Amino acid sequence: MAMPDDDIIAPRKARSGQTSHAGFGGAEARGPVIDQEGREIPAENLNQQFQGFHFEFGGTAYAPLTREQRLARLEALAKLLDVAFILPGTNIRYGIDGLIGLIPVIGDIITTAISLWLVREARALGAPWHVTARMLANVAVDGVVGIVPLAGDAFDVMFRANVRNVRLLRRWMEKQPRI
Repeated sequence: MAMPDDDIIAPRKARSGQTSHAGFGGAEARGPVIDQEGREIPAENLNQQFQGFHFEFGGTAYAPLTREQRLARLEALAKLLDVAFILPGTNIRYGIDGLIGLIPVIGDIITTAISLWLVREARALGAPWHVTARMLANVAVDGVVGIVPLAGDAFDVMFRANVRNVRLLRRWMEKQPRI
């Protein structure tokens, strides 16, 4: 399935009647704010938690993120890893996962570690065991086949385990009731 270039480079615009999940702005954030372990942070504790200790970085990158914002961050990382670039003269997309994977053994270990971090974040978002098991299976297939020189790298470009994993997580999150 081919994605348009603007979908990769810029976040997908909201269709009529839908809210965009791709932004990091606070205006479109919905739902509870959760910490890195997936526990909900009560609204009254958000400001008390950091009294007297404040940095202004000009954005929300270091502030607690909502579930949608964390998922948007995972989607952006998955696209960077798997489909960020186009092979000139073709319609083949690849990401930095395919480039780093060209380094024998070490590259595959690095990309597998990044993919495992995505699975850890999914678990922190509350994904059940069956979703994380499928995600781990995708990472395992990507990691084991990726070790094979050249053929593994070609498989890695076509398999896109990170995009698959974020898609699994997105489908599961869409089935969850809104709070």
